[in-house]
Amino acid sequence: MSLGPGFYDRPVVEVAQDLVGCVLVHGVCSGLIVETEAYHHTEPACHAYVGLTARTSTLYREPGTAYVYRSYGIHALVNAVCEGEDVGAAVLVRALEPLTGLDAMRERRGQEDVEALCSGPGKLTQALGIELELNASSLVTGPLRVLPGTGPPPALVASERIGITKAVDLPWRFSAVGSRFVSRPWPPGLAAPRRVRRVRRAA
Repeated sequence: MSLGPGFYDRPVVEVAQDLVGCVLVHGVCSGLIVETEAYHHTEPACHAYVGLTARTSTLYREPGTAYVYRSYGIHALVNAVCEGEDVGAAVLVRALEPLTGLDAMRERRGQEDVEALCSGPGKLTQALGIELELNASSLVTGPLRVLPGTGPPPALVASERIGITKAVDLPWRFSAVGSRFVSRPWPPGLAAPRRVRRVRRAA
């Protein structure tokens, strides 16, 4: 059963932590979420920082909506919309540990190494066949869903987000400790990643 809207109707940084250890599913393919980043309209790295526009309107939809956009005209990136509809906030899914549909993932990616199939936000969308037509679809009832994890929540490290030039000091990137599937490398000059205490997972 998919995570319900209430899971996403919370502060985006909490949801970003709690999504690590959940499972992203599209068609026959699925992967354990091992890395996320949080974005909020109050900071300039978030698309919603400019306010409500045609592009950012998805970020102001109900919690649990998929925000899928094209990055640099190349990669589709998938995000989970969080908080209330008056807030522009979302969690970027940055990396997965592949679980099912590995043959389809390898064919789409042209990559045999399982650890490299989904070790980045553009890689995982290519591997799972996630494209722009899934923008504004429901992560609760749509073709792209997030399921609860089956094991205990993993320990996390928090670090600065990568691939951005604004608000780079915010430690809003969350990665599963010890995962071989997290995107690499850590940003140059980054202080040693620190463990963070997880908030209690919402029902």
